[in-house]
Amino acid sequence: MSVAEVRTYLTPFGFADKIQEFEVSSATVELAALALNVAPARIAKTLSFRSDTGAILVVAAGDARVDNAKFKAQFTFKAKMLSHEEVETYIGHAVGGVCPFAIPTTVPIYLDISMKRFATIFPAAGSANSAVELTPDQLQQASQAQAWVDVCKDWA
Repeated sequence: MSVAEVRTYLTPFGFADKIQEFEVSSATVELAALALNVAPARIAKTLSFRSDTGAILVVAAGDARVDNAKFKAQFTFKAKMLSHEEVETYIGHAVGGVCPFAIPTTVPIYLDISMKRFATIFPAAGSANSAVELTPDQLQQASQAQAWVDVCKDWA
């Protein structure tokens, strides 16, 4: 996948013009925060986990960490991240550009409540040097997320 595919995906939602591309890497929370000049917590990181049916995505605030007990209680399986190779196979985006947009419809997306404390957040937009600024409601709409969940810690 690419920024162009994410732009096409976001067009019907009216968010394509919100995509920003950088001359520098935004592949990690810290690098994205520097590129955007925002607090790392406002970076919406998209985490890829192995599930019984393939993979799921959980999008969380940049300062949040997955709480294994909460994750297992929510999803009924242990939190095990996909390998770098599996991410591109299951999700369609390379590590560093993984986002909840323009992915296979078989991959369910969940949004962690850690992001709701911000007016806007910045998920990646399909590459290791892009992001898109969205409100939590816009992120829910554009990602077509299954639900808001509470599976993270260390952010409150």
